[in-house]
Amino acid sequence: MFLNILKYPDPFLKTKADPVASVDASIKKLIEDMIETMYKAKGIGLAATQIGVGKRIVILDVPARNEDGTRAARTPGKHLTVLVNPVLSDPAGSMTYEEGCLSIPGIHADVKRASDITVSALDRDGNRITFRATDLMAVAIQHEVDHLDGILFIDRVSRLKREMIKRRIKKLRDAEEWDL
Repeated sequence: MFLNILKYPDPFLKTKADPVASVDASIKKLIEDMIETMYKAKGIGLAATQIGVGKRIVILDVPARNEDGTRAARTPGKHLTVLVNPVLSDPAGSMTYEEGCLSIPGIHADVKRASDITVSALDRDGNRITFRATDLMAVAIQHEVDHLDGILFIDRVSRLKREMIKRRIKKLRDAEEWDL
């Protein structure tokens, strides 16, 4: 089922999500609905808080890179990753990437993040997983986990840039061009 994605400045986007007690049938159904929603919205990641659910769940489908560094053609589901109760550790390196967000449509900004992280979580079946994520996958995971902590990518840019973005969003909303 396609779910409504909350848009900035919805106050729920600032909510810190609670851990998932167990990956039961209701959590599995929520994950399936989140996957459908992410693909229909043409995103590469979605956090439960973006759909108004205060649970620590993120899904991602980050396209791979070709040998020349370009993004490979996207095959939905090929790189699907489900993280329940994700914990990030051992950040290394840094990279700046132009981020966007399904909750802040049409707005992009350069954000500096770790280029290499360790991720521990439960998968969609409740099994414990741990892996290293690098480059765009590391950035996307950090972006989505930020959502679970009530942090938006615009919170990670300079105050001046954030104020410019907020003014742009206000203009779009006033002109009724904001994707609500």
